[in-house]
Amino acid sequence: MLLMLLLLVGAALLLFISLDVWYFLRGARVLVEAWFKPQVRDILAEQSFDGMVLTHDLDYMGHMNNSRYLRECDFARLHHYMRNGLFMASFKLGAKMVVGASTIRYRRSLAFREAFEIRTKVLGWDDKAFYLEQRFVSKKDGFVSAIMLCRQNMVHHSPERIIEFICKEKIECPEFPEELKHWIKFISASSQALRAECGLEDKKK
Repeated sequence: MLLMLLLLVGAALLLFISLDVWYFLRGARVLVEAWFKPQVRDILAEQSFDGMVLTHDLDYMGHMNNSRYLRECDFARLHHYMRNGLFMASFKLGAKMVVGASTIRYRRSLAFREAFEIRTKVLGWDDKAFYLEQRFVSKKDGFVSAIMLCRQNMVHHSPERIIEFICKEKIECPEFPEELKHWIKFISASSQALRAECGLEDKKK
């Protein structure tokens, strides 16, 4: 009995060392919670996802560390996609969702045990990706503590095809905000510069 207990403890420790177990458990919880909430029919509707800064989120300064913002955005997007149908539509069509780019701007730190909500909305799409905005809003005073832009690349199917699958009709993409247009130009310029670098390296070889 004692040997079996030691083996189980050892296996659990090995699992926690090898994998980010809490990430997968949290993801499963988000999926289950979103499954039992009412579906949001409007693809462009903003949705909120609640959070709180806990001990494992802290940096050396006692604030939420920078990487945790991106992690929380992952869960908020999963919750968003589950409720507006993008997740299940992608699954049924055999499409894959991959983050192609993200940029976050920090405006004020979130302190220990500070409650916040992440407000996520689809800003628009093109033939390859959805573009989303995610805001960290403090529940203390409504201040936007951080804001992120995300390019969610779609593999095997276009965003337009997925939207038609959900809505059963063609939906017009809204006009992109100016800041999103600038951000997309930056991504394109960065890609071109990297391709040029790779071309120079290939010639040197």
